[in-house]
Amino acid sequence: MSVLIGHALAPDKRLATLPYALQMLCSMLAALPAGYLFTRFGRKTGFRAGAAASLLALATFAYGVWRQDFLLYCLGSIPMGIGFGIGQQYRFAAAEVAATEAHARAVSLVMAGGVVAAMVGPEIVIATKTLLAQGLFLGTYLALLLAPLFVLAVLFVVELPPPPPRAAIRVALGTIVARPTFVTAAIAGLVAYGSMNIVMAAVPLQMRLCGYSVSASLHVIQMHAIAMFAPGFLTGRLIQRLGHHACILAGGVLTIGCAALALAAPSFAHFAVALILLGLGWNLMFTSATALLASGFVATERVRAQLANDVLVFGTVTMTALSSGALFASFGWGLINAAVVPPVLAALALVAWHRAQLRRVALA
Repeated sequence: MSVLIGHALAPDKRLATLPYALQMLCSMLAALPAGYLFTRFGRKTGFRAGAAASLLALATFAYGVWRQDFLLYCLGSIPMGIGFGIGQQYRFAAAEVAATEAHARAVSLVMAGGVVAAMVGPEIVIATKTLLAQGLFLGTYLALLLAPLFVLAVLFVVELPPPPPRAAIRVALGTIVARPTFVTAAIAGLVAYGSMNIVMAAVPLQMRLCGYSVSASLHVIQMHAIAMFAPGFLTGRLIQRLGHHACILAGGVLTIGCAALALAAPSFAHFAVALILLGLGWNLMFTSATALLASGFVATERVRAQLANDVLVFGTVTMTALSSGALFASFGWGLINAAVVPPVLAALALVAWHRAQLRRVALA
């Protein structure tokens, strides 16, 4: 919705993805206040703050659409990004309450919850996008206010662990981020999210230029989102059986397959299959990178490692979201897909190196 609304309201069409890019920028910037909330007051307080930010964001989006004001609509991206950034910590919270050998399954099962969003979200948009005559998608944003309210209700009854103890000797953040496991997991995660994001953000615009309706692009995004999250029911077991590195490598191959297929004929089937491959590749790469990161640090280091990881990941997502609109307007669909391949290949080379290093250490 943000891309289509941005394209409709922006004075310069190259700014179509600016609202989405601002969301990702604020997701990255949310790491600092989120880290303070989680370490000082615990996970539950932090997640409540994220849900409250999402409520404010949806109300601001609705007001911006009603006023047909691009700047006002962009302002809604600030609390939305904060809420989204805090919400990304649910996957790490799941790993914290699971046994060590179940970290990967816990992460993948939480991410599998996105299947509900993938199935319900686009249907909500289709049912409500023209519900109110004052603006396209105004009814959708008002309907979506129920989602963070539901989250707040759940957080009143769920049990989450207290804040971690403050270590007497704190490991420097520079030491944490310099470890090969952190570097490998962070690079794999940011490439997975960045490559997925730069293609996905341009799909509604490309399908619109090819003559497809909003509903058609929503169905493609729906299939993509299901492919992103449905494998979560199995990804954890795959990681346990094959290892983090093998699953990241498989995801990278699928992502490159998406880029190749997206350059074929602009039929609905090509868009759909390419976005399904993109979703599957993202799931394998991002879930495996998250599980690798979760397994590499002790309790007193995890929150800082996780937040540093998300700063890098969502900083990349911000840049890809912002550049996607400009690249699409200037160079077209072909360059966007071609641009995905080099960073994926570089990430796969790093993952292969890290796996070889761990094997050498194990043999020694």
